[in-house]
Amino acid sequence: MNSTFQRLMAQATQLTRAGDLRGATAAIQAALAGGAAPPPAPADADVIDVPARELVEPVAPLNRAAPVAGEFITGSYTGAAGTRDYKLYVPPGAHGRRLPLVVMLHGCTQNPDDFAAGTRMNEAAREQGFLVLYPAQTQQANPSRCWNWFKHNHQRRGRGEPELLAGMTREVTARHGADHRRVYVAGLSAGGAMAAILGAAYPELYAAVGVHSGLPVGSARDVKTAFDAMKNGAAGKARTAMPPTIVFHGDRDTTVHPLNGKQVAADCIGACEPQLERARHANGRHYTRRTYRDANGRLAAEHWEVHGAGHAWSGGSARGSYTDGQGPDATAEMLRFFFLQAQREAG
Repeated sequence: MNSTFQRLMAQATQLTRAGDLRGATAAIQAALAGGAAPPPAPADADVIDVPARELVEPVAPLNRAAPVAGEFITGSYTGAAGTRDYKLYVPPGAHGRRLPLVVMLHGCTQNPDDFAAGTRMNEAAREQGFLVLYPAQTQQANPSRCWNWFKHNHQRRGRGEPELLAGMTREVTARHGADHRRVYVAGLSAGGAMAAILGAAYPELYAAVGVHSGLPVGSARDVKTAFDAMKNGAAGKARTAMPPTIVFHGDRDTTVHPLNGKQVAADCIGACEPQLERARHANGRHYTRRTYRDANGRLAAEHWEVHGAGHAWSGGSARGSYTDGQGPDATAEMLRFFFLQAQREAG
């Protein structure tokens, strides 16, 4: 961590304590940009940007994912809350089949092609037979292309980005004949926080949720509380009912505190005791997995704590940004978890 970053983050802390939230945001943006001057903060405090970027060795994002058999098509959705583009992966032989749909929400500074490349989700969809929807955040909505999980008007059913993303999910499900019983949502960082919001707001739409390096629902209402939650965890947050949820978080994450991952899992589990597994993945990293079941023995949550990992998609490909190839495969484990929920519902 260089001296410029430390200086700017210290300045952001001082400005936050002094109540200068716009100034604090500008300092955070400058730190995350490597010291470069950030764009001017908007006049409306409701559109303050809180980037959530990893500050370790950078991996240059690709403009396009590597070619995968099937179709990777571009689309757009417009609803009452606005318009967003998206990309949709359709595997070979999808015509006439009611396939599952996985919605993937990218992190800050990412885009659908980059996120697809880093998570290898399209390759998994080709092999296992499901659709993948990648909504794209705009720089007009957020200068760093973060989903606005920390803004009060983007945290509830029927409002803002949750309503827009739910509407997009419904439209793609209907247009492509996906199985409405097997629709799932996952995301990284800001995308993970928004995935949790979607699961809580639309439990009838999303059968299960995957949160990687994200934050729990209700962890922030503005830039100050967002900064506090990212740094220290979402202290004092009210418990939020969630669909079955799988959580991945590195215990060396300096961008979003690992306590947030534990709090996401806590929203799903109540007071039940977990089944504990500690192991080392073949790629090198140790991990602790906690599996929680409800009173009926049904899978409620899994929490994967990846030891030594930072703010990056576990088991991801270096072809995308913010990935860690040494950890357990978050893509494979999320899909396993998701499709168990589908089997339960379909049975």
